[in-house]
Parts: sequence; structure tokens; C-alpha cells
Amino acid sequence: MKNSLKDPDLWQEAALIDGQWVSSTPHGTSDLFNPANGDLLAKLPRCKEEETTRAVVAADRAFRTWRKTTAKHRSAILYRWWQLIVESKEDLATLITLEEGKPLSESRGEIDYAAGFIQWFAEEAKRVRGDVIPAPKDSQRIVTIKQPIGVCAAITPWNFPAAMIARKAGPALAAGCTMVVKPASQTPLTALALGQLALRAGVPAGVFNVVTGSDTRAIGGVLTGHPLVRKLTFTGSTEVGRVLLQQSASTIKKCSMELGGNAPCIVFDDADIELAVEGILVAKFRNTGQSCIAANRVMVQDGIYDKLAKRLAERVAALKVGNGLDDGVQIGPMIDVGAVKKVEAHVANAVSNGALILTGGKRHELGGSFYEPTVLTNVTPRMAIAVEETFGPVMPLVRFANEAEAISMANDTEFGLASYLFSKDASRIWRTAEAIDSGMVGINTGLISTEVAPFGGVKQSGLGREGSQYGIDEFIEIKYLCWDGIFND
Repeated sequence: MKNSLKDPDLWQEAALIDGQWVSSTPHGTSDLFNPANGDLLAKLPRCKEEETTRAVVAADRAFRTWRKTTAKHRSAILYRWWQLIVESKEDLATLITLEEGKPLSESRGEIDYAAGFIQWFAEEAKRVRGDVIPAPKDSQRIVTIKQPIGVCAAITPWNFPAAMIARKAGPALAAGCTMVVKPASQTPLTALALGQLALRAGVPAGVFNVVTGSDTRAIGGVLTGHPLVRKLTFTGSTEVGRVLLQQSASTIKKCSMELGGNAPCIVFDDADIELAVEGILVAKFRNTGQSCIAANRVMVQDGIYDKLAKRLAERVAALKVGNGLDDGVQIGPMIDVGAVKKVEAHVANAVSNGALILTGGKRHELGGSFYEPTVLTNVTPRMAIAVEETFGPVMPLVRFANEAEAISMANDTEFGLASYLFSKDASRIWRTAEAIDSGMVGINTGLISTEVAPFGGVKQSGLGREGSQYGIDEFIEIKYLCWDGIFND
């Protein structure tokens, strides 16, 4: 598989600690498999407490120097990192498809997205500013300065293995922080390739570290409990996020959490149906439905429900399923068989309670972890598929009568990450967008992710924002300087 890359050195089967590749540990290795065919891809060294502690200590040592570099210097290094990511786009996309399964076209899009964060924060590095505040006494001057928070720990998911690291490392390094990354055990190769490119770009040893292996509790215990780690940034499930917040409380770490979702997609009677179909397909089936902002519930007003359901079923039935490396594939495998079983359980629950399958509804003939893209009608708000995050290629269609009912149904969840709505009525759009409890709203579009906008949720979907000019604030502390006696003779 290493030979499938133009640059074989991007294929690393080693952890990255203090600028060195650690190819073995006393704990053995973790196997990495291709979700499309079950083939063994690589054996990664298992890191545990000892290796993670080494990475934290290295990051702290590097922080003492990195924080003193100028913003212009950090910007130049990040800019070079961005250039190398762009130049390595095909290899990085291939790695993503091999270990995560998404179609190659989507993997290329993810690399563009990831690179955008590095470029954006290369620019933002030079825009971190303090303030002078009017003082209550003539002899005083009040000044605020912004300083990097310190060593940051990032725990990232498998579904966007490049973008989720870039979205965290970009602002951290731009601010003058150092980082220890624990990538998902299903997708470490992409993280390690980014680490290789970071070294080539001139990121100093210890500034960007990657610890590998499937011993997440052991690694996470160090990252949440070590006093040298001052910031934890996590993307993953709400259940795990709660545990990490509890573990981080003992050392009072600053935490950013991008957690689970249950995104409603509201389609009003006056919507442009073809525009809505295109937007819903993107919002639902990107990465085979394995996205935290995927449209988990498609809520359609009575007047167009049947027409939209028929059109969606036609389009979904035509989606090409297969190995993400094959030409024209639009739906790849799910990450593993466990994910397929969850989807099967949700579909079975819906059907047993009266839902109808318009298309799909079972494992794909390809076997393994492939599941047919599915559309369900007659779904009610209390079915498991409408209450829980499905994280798979199943689109449940829920009927509603009016705007008030749609908003009530949309907000009837503990989650509040993303939402979508389709309408031509500007007044209705404003009312609905403001009334929905979510951190992000896609209006007449199903694609809302961009490095220039603040990504994040409300309620139990998380804390903090990533991307945009607000993203770097998550890695900064404000220090207040009160000067007195300045004008005394």
C-alpha cells in the first residue's frame, strides 16, 4: 500500500514524539484495516501512559521556545505547511480513502478543507491583538495582551481525519501553543502524514506530536490529567465528551468540545424542490452519512411531502456504492460492522413502528460494512432514528403541518449542532433560523463547512467554536496589565 503513494515517506507506521519517529513500544502494535475490503493496511505502535507523557513533556519543552517566536515567523511556517499539504493532495486523499473509506472525490475535498484551516490561521497568527482600556485614574494605564495558553491536547475522530486535526492544530500553532494529537485508531495514517509535512515545513521538534494506538483510555487519561496540558480540544460523541470534561476538571483545563448532533432539515412548502433535493443529498450522504452535521431528520411540510419523497428516493436509489478508490463511487463503506449494526437497528425500529422503506433498507450486496443508501417515509418524531444520531446512509422523512410544529420538532432534542432549512420566504427563513436551537444553520444549502465561519454547537453538542477569526481565541489567554504611577515625577 505504501507504494500507492507518489511520496512513500508520507506513509508512516510510527508515532511522532519530539520530532522523532517512534516505530515500536513495549506494548506491541495495533492493526489497521481497510473498511472497504478488510485488508490489513498497517501495524501501528501502541502508545500508552509512558509514551503520551513523553509527548506532553516534549510539547511543554518546545512551548517555551515556540511561544517566543514572532507571529510573522509562525505564520511563515504554517504557510509552508499549507503549501506542502496542497502539493500532497492526491497522496493525502488516497490515505483517507484507504483507512476511512470515503470516495476519493470526497477525500480530495477534505484535503482542500483541511488546507484551508492551515492557510487561514497562518494569516490569523499576525492578527492577535490586545487593547488599551480607559483607566479610572489619570495616573493609570490599563492594557490587555493575549498569550498562548500552553500545551494543547487534541483528540480527533475518524470521519474527517485531516480536517479535524487541521482545524485544531492551525489555530493552536498560530497562537504560539504546542500540541499532542491522539488521532482515532481507525485513521492514524492521515495524521502521521500531516506530521511528516509539518516537520518538512519547519515546525520544530515537539511542537506537533502524534501518539498512536488503540489504548484510548490510557492516552486520554494522561492528556486530561497531566498538569502540563492546559487545553483539551475534542471532536467526537457527547458520551465521550462528558467523560473528558469530568477528567479535565481536576486540573481545570480549558476545553473545546465538538460533540454529537441530531440535525433537523426543514423543507417548507414554498421551497425550490430541486434545490432542496440537491442540498438534502449533500447534507445527508456526505461521507456515507457519517458526519456530525449530517441531516439526521428530514422534516417536510404536508404540501410537498409525497412529491419530495418520490424525488429523493429516485436520486438515492441511483447513488453508486463501492470502494472509494473506484471511479464514480458516491457512497463508500461504513467505518466498521458495528456501525452497520446500529443503522440496521434504527431501520428495524422504524419499520416495526410503521415506517415504510422507499429504497434501500438493508446491507449492500457487496457485503462487509456496505449498507444501501436508504429513504424511509412515515417516520414519527419518537422513533429511535429521529431521536438518536444514526451516523449512516439512512434518510428518515418526517411530516409536519406548519412552521410552529416544525420548530418545536426541530428543538425537541438534547443536541444543537447544525440544522438546515429550505424556503423562498425571507421572513420565514429569519424566524425559523433564529428560533432553532443550533450553533449553525444552512439556508437553502446542505454544505456549510468552511474555514472562514465559526463551527460549533449549543446544548449538548459542545463548547466553543472552531474556524474563523473566533477560532484562535480558544487557544489564547488574556492578561490584564494595570500600570499606575506612570506620570509621577
